[in-house]
Amino acid sequence: MAKKKNLKTKQWDKTIKGENSWTLFKVISETVDGFEVMNQIGPCVSIFGSARTKPNQKYYKQTVKLAKKLSKEGFGIITGGGPGIMEAGNKGAKKGGGASVGLNIDIPFEQHYNPWIDADKNLMFRYFFIRKVMFVKYAQAFVVMPGGFGTMDELFEVLTLVQTTMSSKVPIILVGSDFWTGLVDWIKGTMLEKFATISAKDLDLIPITDDLDEVVKIINDFYKKDHKLKPNYEL
Repeated sequence: MAKKKNLKTKQWDKTIKGENSWTLFKVISETVDGFEVMNQIGPCVSIFGSARTKPNQKYYKQTVKLAKKLSKEGFGIITGGGPGIMEAGNKGAKKGGGASVGLNIDIPFEQHYNPWIDADKNLMFRYFFIRKVMFVKYAQAFVVMPGGFGTMDELFEVLTLVQTTMSSKVPIILVGSDFWTGLVDWIKGTMLEKFATISAKDLDLIPITDDLDEVVKIINDFYKKDHKLKPNYEL
């Protein structure tokens, strides 16, 4: 004898009826649109960082300089498309003559696209996970400036994909020793030494520097070896 559905199950069934199919169509459409644009751009560096960083602050100015340097080395710059560090990255790309890509997300606060994105490379996303695919698949390196929860989410997403070999190994560079040293010390002291939840070699994935020229050198040296400039993984 079949069990009667309880009230919670009935409410659940009513809510999701037909939703999954339509959601899938929206996901496919957004993914295809992103691929069609990103496939045409060439090698890029993704820059992560806070939307709240102001133009008169140190890390905004450093991001502009770094993005300009990377653009002159032949890399496009991918950012989240919004204000703060994202704006600084796109601004530096423009100043350096490189491709300036903005992967915007439709959220109710903080996010509005900045004026330094190339008009044909300004993408809007509904889903965070598809936006992350574009960040990761089309970046040949990741530069992580100081940021909040969103920046941490992006950093650890990339670290997880590289650590588990679900993504190609690429440079992941933390800029700003005054911001990142405490976190890396905790990772080493707690995750590695106290609880052994990571391996010692995992720490090699996240070098910290304050030297913008060193960032450029790390990326260039990586690709002077046997590594090829290509999308990071096949879907």
